Amino acid sequence: MIDRRELFKLGIAALAFRCASSEDPSRLRARPGQSSAPLKPPAMLYVPPKPTGAFALLLHGATGEPDRIIKRLQPDADEFGVTLLAPKSRDITWDAIRGTFGPDVAAIDEALRAAFATCKIDRKHLAVAGFSDGATYAVALGRANGDLFTHVMAFSPGFLIPVETVGHARFFLSHGTRDEILPIDEASRHIARELRRENLSVKLREFDGPHTVPPEIAREGFAWFVS
Repeated sequence: MIDRRELFKLGIAALAFRCASSEDPSRLRARPGQSSAPLKPPAMLYVPPKPTGAFALLLHGATGEPDRIIKRLQPDADEFGVTLLAPKSRDITWDAIRGTFGPDVAAIDEALRAAFATCKIDRKHLAVAGFSDGATYAVALGRANGDLFTHVMAFSPGFLIPVETVGHARFFLSHGTRDEILPIDEASRHIARELRRENLSVKLREFDGPHTVPPEIAREGFAWFVS
């Protein structure tokens, strides 16, 4: 029985990432209802006091940690009944940010399998979310896995990672108009235009601020997700 006020560590198997040439390395195989073998850290799961079945995979920014992004968004998870899963990138940021998809996808897949085996999941409210580099990675995984994720919440993403779009996930992008790290014109405004060209549903929420996620913007994203 999960203590819903606690952050629990789920295992992420230390797997070597192997991919046949015919497979897309950005694709996730985990699905709700699958069984999962016991795993080892590091990933963190937070189940709110009154879970609704809505579920969000959270991806931290560069040099970030799972516990920090969960704590940042825990008030919204509690308010809207969203279960949170936050894995850890193998390096200081996610693999495809500076190269190609690799071990991080395999680790995320294993974390999702463990969480799906533990939690009740509403398949109509299954999101991938992130901040900064994590938001960039979330957009890529959401595009490549729109047959799994229904929603993407990207807080200050930087650019589009080339992937083949699968399915029709919906996108919520937020970005500060005074972002000095990832300027909005080259980042979220460009991303939104490109996603719309793929006939994907996009909401771009601009705010007057720097490279951050204001509490009211995070709450707006979660309200959009569960609506």
